Amino acid sequence: MPRVSQDQLDARRQEILAAARGCFARHGYEGATVRRLEEATGLSRGAIFHHFRDKDSLFLAVAEDDAATMVETVARNGLVQVMRELLESATSPDTAGWLGSQLEVSRRLRTDPAFARRWAERAAAVADATRERLVRQREAGVLRDDVPIDVLAQFLELAYDGLVLHLAMGRPAGDLDPVLDLVEEAVRRRPTPGS
Repeated sequence: MPRVSQDQLDARRQEILAAARGCFARHGYEGATVRRLEEATGLSRGAIFHHFRDKDSLFLAVAEDDAATMVETVARNGLVQVMRELLESATSPDTAGWLGSQLEVSRRLRTDPAFARRWAERAAAVADATRERLVRQREAGVLRDDVPIDVLAQFLELAYDGLVLHLAMGRPAGDLDPVLDLVEEAVRRRPTPGS
């Protein structure tokens, strides 16, 4: 029997995550039955659960993958860029999957104390990346200095949560770019008069 390389295993794992993300988005956690996961991935339950212990582990891996991507984007370009990317792809099937996993995470945070405890570390990573980015922006002189970093971080997090809710409610993405421009402008350093 030919050996499977680690690269092949990693690629298969990513394929499963992508398909499962869409399945969880379409059907919710409870509705994403093993049969539906098999259909979405094109794999048997044995193949799926070779990579993930159970459905809960698979969902957590999807959510962690999304959180890791978000942390990278925040660290590189800020939370407003995450919002822009979400808005850009609001009509894409991939966004529905991402948005669906975010909504399912929110629901489980409210209803599943064990999940909330496990998720706290991921949420802290996003919050830390946001604050670190804000500190770097302030040190570079592009971030307003009349508002504490924690308040600016909370403002951006609320804007992000509001955008996710807006899209989750099925409201049109429309042209929200000017709104995101306003959010970004609200945290930037204001020019002093005469400069």
